[in-house]
Amino acid sequence: MPNAGGASGLLNLLPMIIVFGAFWFLLVMPQRKQQKERNEMLSNLKKGDKIITIGGMHGEIVDLDDDEVRLRISDKVEVKFNRSAVAKVKGEKK
Repeated sequence: MPNAGGASGLLNLLPMIIVFGAFWFLLVMPQRKQQKERNEMLSNLKKGDKIITIGGMHGEIVDLDDDEVRLRISDKVEVKFNRSAVAKVKGEKK
């Protein structure tokens, strides 16, 4: 009879394992894919790209380095943002 208790314990854990698996595939995997796409977009930024920042500011990249992006938002008006503040590149499908 001791083996029956071990099998019962495994059966009690099965629903938790199923919930964890569903959580993983429905929440974690899509978020990882989205983060990978965002990192790729940020690494592919270049001068001349027209972008929108997280705050909703539209502009054209005039200079960039590893951490910062300088945007022209109007004639003779340039502002500097962290690269991570870029929400999307205009013209990209999303």
